[in-house]
Amino acid sequence: MEQRSKHKKLSDIAFVLWAGTTALLSYSLVYALRKPFTAAEFEGLQIMGMDYKIAVSIVQLIGYVFAKLLGIKYISELKPEGRLKFIIGSAALSEISLLAFGLLPIPFNIVALFFNGLSLGCMWGVIFSFLEGRRTTDFLASIMGVSMALSSGVAKSLGLYALNSLHVSEFWMPALIGALAFPLLCFTGWMMTKFPAPTAEDIASRSVRVTLNGQQRWELFRKFMPLLILLFGANLLLTVQRDIKEDFIVCIIDVSTVSSWAFAQIDSIATFVMLAAFALLATTYNHLRVLCILLILSIMGMGTLAFLGANFHEVALPTTIWLFLQSLCLDIAYLSFQTIFFERFIACFKIKGNVGFFIITIDFIGYMGTLALLFFKEFYASHIHWADFYNQMSVYIGTACCIAFVGSFIYILVEKNRKRNTPQTPSSHHKALETSNLENQEITNTKICLTTTAI
Repeated sequence: MEQRSKHKKLSDIAFVLWAGTTALLSYSLVYALRKPFTAAEFEGLQIMGMDYKIAVSIVQLIGYVFAKLLGIKYISELKPEGRLKFIIGSAALSEISLLAFGLLPIPFNIVALFFNGLSLGCMWGVIFSFLEGRRTTDFLASIMGVSMALSSGVAKSLGLYALNSLHVSEFWMPALIGALAFPLLCFTGWMMTKFPAPTAEDIASRSVRVTLNGQQRWELFRKFMPLLILLFGANLLLTVQRDIKEDFIVCIIDVSTVSSWAFAQIDSIATFVMLAAFALLATTYNHLRVLCILLILSIMGMGTLAFLGANFHEVALPTTIWLFLQSLCLDIAYLSFQTIFFERFIACFKIKGNVGFFIITIDFIGYMGTLALLFFKEFYASHIHWADFYNQMSVYIGTACCIAFVGSFIYILVEKNRKRNTPQTPSSHHKALETSNLENQEITNTKICLTTTAI
């Protein structure tokens, strides 16, 4: 028995390393197909009176948002056998669009980036669907999730290296990096199809994951409407803040004061910190406790972001320290909801559904917010310097997110208590007796943990 248990642990560790690394590489390659252009400034270029880089960002984002809208239905209903075809087709369309961006003259080339955004908008949900519903999902999601923080810096550093050292033009640089990423993404996509299906033990631990039709999605939203409105609203603001930071950081800070590889180095350090935090949470099988801790971490991160924005000139941090804190505080909240939170939420409340529905929905809402903000910045706040604009955003968004997360924290505890105390029908009474002790202990342990954290 002991030898069998030891073999099981080794098997789990091997699977986490294999699946987690493959998913991390896959989404990193998606970033390489989507984000390198953010390293370019396109200084002095305009289209119909609009800054060229803002125009490019808006067009790509429109495609990305449109993909998210389609994905609310498509990802919720996508069957396992269709995942690899989707990944290969999306990657191919993405690289073709980058080639068109280099080939076509200004301003027609910006249309190509609409298809770039359209092709990649659902990739996160598809890749995550290979990982969800397992006892090891928290570890896997943590590894995959930090790729968003790590890959962003790497994509910028690769872009700056191609521009500054290889002297590739700003229009061909994205296609060059994409050409390297495309075949590798197809290979890692094929590798993910070789993952074993969730076991009976996985399903018992996390609940079975099923597709959702339109009526089922609406019923799920109505059941948890107050919480989801708070979280969707907060994630709208998180996405806006993160997108502005990622796409316009070269306008917010003076990049000549840091090396081309500074972004990769800083984001790598922040990534390892977040990976360690998420890995510790993965060892906790009390779903309610994990949800509450994630909300506390998010409150702390966004509170710090608001403080830094309000005291930017007084604090006067070195650029590298400021970048590190921005990445860590913003991504600890953003990645919580892109990885662990809804996985644990489904398990905690025994929801019949899948993580893809939640993630694709918050992404769609969030990127709509980014689009609105870009239009606002260009047409109503173009006179405000990007650094001042970003720090003002940090204050308002950080404060609003803290309020939303506190409300979500209270709702989850109240809803869990209400569920525990709801009278059961005769057919479900026996099952309720079996689970009531576990839920009582779960809530008690969570309160003890939170009291200890507060102290």
